[in-house]
Amino acid sequence: MKPLNFTRLPPAESKVRAASFREKLDARRTIRDFSAEPIPEGVLEDCLATANGAPSGANLQPWHFGIITSAEMKRRIREAAEAEEREFYESRAPDEWLEALEPFGTDWRKPFLETAPALIAIFHKNRVTVADGRDSKSYYSKESTGIATGFLIAALHEAGLATLTHTPSPMGFLNGALGRPASEKPFVLLVVGYPAENCEVPELEKAALDARSSRH
Repeated sequence: MKPLNFTRLPPAESKVRAASFREKLDARRTIRDFSAEPIPEGVLEDCLATANGAPSGANLQPWHFGIITSAEMKRRIREAAEAEEREFYESRAPDEWLEALEPFGTDWRKPFLETAPALIAIFHKNRVTVADGRDSKSYYSKESTGIATGFLIAALHEAGLATLTHTPSPMGFLNGALGRPASEKPFVLLVVGYPAENCEVPELEKAALDARSSRH
């Protein structure tokens, strides 16, 4: 154990910071039209380091980040994802889900997987190697990886980058493409980069906070 490093803010500053951060993330939008412009050296690494510091069950950090920047690997990922997505849209997706997706104009074609400068395949791990080299079962791996993914999306937005959370179904092809063991399960494929010129997004309204929260 060691002393906590924590800076308590005056109430007024706490309120200002909370509002400022909310406004920053309110401006975040998921995009599907990416520029091929490269990401500056070190930016992804710093954002990933932020995600790697997220809280996790028993501090086991049950995640793996597969960073994909080579054109050949992005092409392979796109081909595999589109094969799954085409089958999903044409035969597996329930009508209710297709109706929910209709306003976004999405289909099985995923050109952004090749155009964007980086993809990050995020896996959650059922087992991890701990500090003394022992193999250990992980706890709350999905929940922990979800928290780390949220940290990562916020960090990338703070760095001026746009993202898309892509979840082709199923995603097992990512294990084969990236050489990851079966004990790791694909969680999300995060597409990262800058918006293409004239990029457009749907007009959306978020539900009011009081419709998604309660105080007791």
